[in-house]
Amino acid sequence: MIPIGEFNDTVRLAGAGNPAASSDPWAIDWLPLRMSGEDEPESEDEGGLAVEDAEAKPELKRPPLFKVVLLNDDYTPMEFVVEVLELFFKMNREQATQIMLTVHTQGRGVCGIYTRDIAETKSAQVNQYARDHQHPLLCEIEASED
Repeated sequence: MIPIGEFNDTVRLAGAGNPAASSDPWAIDWLPLRMSGEDEPESEDEGGLAVEDAEAKPELKRPPLFKVVLLNDDYTPMEFVVEVLELFFKMNREQATQIMLTVHTQGRGVCGIYTRDIAETKSAQVNQYARDHQHPLLCEIEASED
């Protein structure tokens, strides 16, 4: 214990020089303290660590985006396609009907553009939901040019 008014410039750290270290997990050895403003001893080896500029920030790229595409078939009812669009893509009735008509007339329609994980999940959910309701509706993902 350091008496009040006396400054001690060492700290105890766990280590081999302390006989109590084997029985006391909190035992520590003595190590000199240095204030942050004090000069540290010069050495030829800097420890092999490189310090980056504090201002340097890593360059981040946006993740690649993927389109979730519904494919037309001759057996899935239009109302079911609208239901899928409302349920999984949070579209209102008008938006869902517009996409459904695009799928019906052009053979395919983009339901949304997402990151890969989200696009794969939505596609799998739609395909499973269609199978559960015995419809052959297919949903795929493809890379987006955006």
